[in-house]
Amino acid sequence: MNPEPSVATMIGDVVRSRSAADRPALHADLAALLEQANAELRPVVPLRITVGDEYQGCFETVGDALHAALWLRLHLAPTAELRHGVGWGTVAVLADSPRIEDGPGWWAARAAIESVKLDEARPATRRLRTAYRLAEDTEGPAAAAVNAALMCRDQMVGSVSNRSLRLLRGALAGRTQAELAEDEGISASAVSQRVRNDGLAVIAATDELLRRVR
Repeated sequence: MNPEPSVATMIGDVVRSRSAADRPALHADLAALLEQANAELRPVVPLRITVGDEYQGCFETVGDALHAALWLRLHLAPTAELRHGVGWGTVAVLADSPRIEDGPGWWAARAAIESVKLDEARPATRRLRTAYRLAEDTEGPAAAAVNAALMCRDQMVGSVSNRSLRLLRGALAGRTQAELAEDEGISASAVSQRVRNDGLAVIAATDELLRRVR
């Protein structure tokens, strides 16, 4: 095995994918979305589907991975919901073609996504979709602080309408409220009201702060 520096590992999958009316279409949508994410977000190891509806990739920083988790979630909604586990630790490349990796970074990401699945089953945390874990014996951002922010972000994202999710997606892409209003066929004041009442500006600010996490 060839050890590499610590990276932010990500494992994602589709929530309740077995109940999808058209699983081949969902798979195609997910594959296309990951291709778009690789072009726009530029992970250090490209996101790729590994088995079924599960995918993985690596990012340079934890903040990049956490932003990618939100970006992917917003871009697939409302077709399907995504969950993510993000880890921080070393990885080892076992083979290059096809690329196979192992190591503490991946074990941390697996522990994170498994914790999300457990939390989803509890009424109080049913909207949780993202978690972060550190590999043992590694230094990185305090997991408790990061997870506290993620819990609040997921609760807010999971509580708003599909229209508000579209507005949030557009806002994160840098579109103005006037442009978003034109896209939705509503007034700029209606957009402004949703931004205030649904906390969209707070979600965007949280994403910006989390992106600074190294």
